[in-house]
Amino acid sequence: MIEIRDLVVRRDGRAVLTIDRLRIERGEVLAVLGPNGAGKTTLLLVLARLLAPERGRVTFQSPTGPITSDLEHRRRISVVMQDPLLLDRSVFDNVAAGLRFRHLAPDVVRRRTEAWLAKLSITHLKDRPGLKLSGGEAQRVALARAFVLEPELLLLDEPFSSLDAGTRQALSAELKRLLAETHTTTVFITHDPAEVRDLATRSLWLDDGRLVSHPA
Repeated sequence: MIEIRDLVVRRDGRAVLTIDRLRIERGEVLAVLGPNGAGKTTLLLVLARLLAPERGRVTFQSPTGPITSDLEHRRRISVVMQDPLLLDRSVFDNVAAGLRFRHLAPDVVRRRTEAWLAKLSITHLKDRPGLKLSGGEAQRVALARAFVLEPELLLLDEPFSSLDAGTRQALSAELKRLLAETHTTTVFITHDPAEVRDLATRSLWLDDGRLVSHPA
């Protein structure tokens, strides 16, 4: 589904990410580990087409064919960060925002939004302001906002790392269920071995911007 070849990203004249070859198959859940500054977030930004490499190629093969434009690439991706970055609007409006941005019919927006509110067990929060939520509630909204777009690729940058252990475990279990239901290709950054064990079908290790471990 996604193939990286001969990739180099530089910052201030220094190579911060160098990957000769990496292939991510459709439906795979890939965990990316490594120390701080290893290039993990840089890899996610490249996959999201939010950062252009100095050299190399990232090929995104959709079921309908290869994706060539940055806009089409981004439309097939959802990103969830450590900070959920919610709008100062209701939970419903936060989850529906991406669908409305794509100018879908109001009844489609309502139906899909309500479905994902229910899947993440946050229907009771739909009228609450997004900035008045607990950390766990906010990340449930962020996940619903990502999944409602039916992405072909889901990118997760340590979304549970700032949560308490109980909430982190509960959300990890929810995410595992949703990935099994949707078969969404996923790349997630984590420092938590339990998340790797519970969620990943494969893991890789980055160190100093290089792929030093690439288990099958």
